[in-house]
Amino acid sequence: MVENLPLKTREFKGLTIEGYSRAAVQSYWRIPELKLGFDLGGSPWSFTGTPTFFISHGHLDHMAALPAFVARRRMMKMEPPTVYVPAEIVGPTRTLLEAWQRLDRGRMNVELIGVNPGDEFELSREHVVTVFKTTHTVPSVGYVVWDRRNKLKAELQGLPQNEIRDRKLAGENVTEEVRFPLVCYTGDTSPKGLDDCEAAFKARILITELTFYRPEHRREKIHKFGHMHLDDFIERADKFQNELIIAGHFSTRYHENELARAVQKRVPEQLRDRLEIWV
Repeated sequence: MVENLPLKTREFKGLTIEGYSRAAVQSYWRIPELKLGFDLGGSPWSFTGTPTFFISHGHLDHMAALPAFVARRRMMKMEPPTVYVPAEIVGPTRTLLEAWQRLDRGRMNVELIGVNPGDEFELSREHVVTVFKTTHTVPSVGYVVWDRRNKLKAELQGLPQNEIRDRKLAGENVTEEVRFPLVCYTGDTSPKGLDDCEAAFKARILITELTFYRPEHRREKIHKFGHMHLDDFIERADKFQNELIIAGHFSTRYHENELARAVQKRVPEQLRDRLEIWV
């Protein structure tokens, strides 16, 4: 295994979260069990086999490694990846890949799909991804991965099995789809991106950003540039229903130990126990 980039791993309730995120440096994440990843500011060699990526926005630290990722899959004789990007940047992204194709003299084979808030994409029988709007300095979106199951309709529960069977044979739909938000990924956003997406607070796993934490850094300016402050998490402590919150993308102005101490000191216990700072 080629280990050419920083990579942290966390296993949680049957899912493995792998990634790294530092503001203005690089952000990249993947969940192998779901066969998908989020953002490609870097492309660890181990990510090459992941066929589907969802890009939150076009800043370099979230997307610069896309050409390398596409080229590696071609080199390894893998199928072209499917990459979802905000609809507004499909054209520039294609232009970028075409330029690299001329430079590299190797085909940039990729299925590039533009997304808009409200879109839904089917991954498998069990999982779908929905798109929600985030707030940043460029077109940006977040993604929610939903676990879906067909369950017996509530009004039919408790009926004898033979009656349910007979209804089904008669053409009646006896099941209904039930969804649960499994993973939410916000990319870079001000708090409004979270507040406008109810599923972000309910997903089992929330992967988001926490760029600033010092009191002297004014939140109105931070929000204007599409980022979040530690105080934004503290103010919403009672809203987070997530079982695990992974926060990355902290500013290069800080040493990792500074942020860790601030979290331990200031974040309420009911949130602190579920909040992990990835550095």
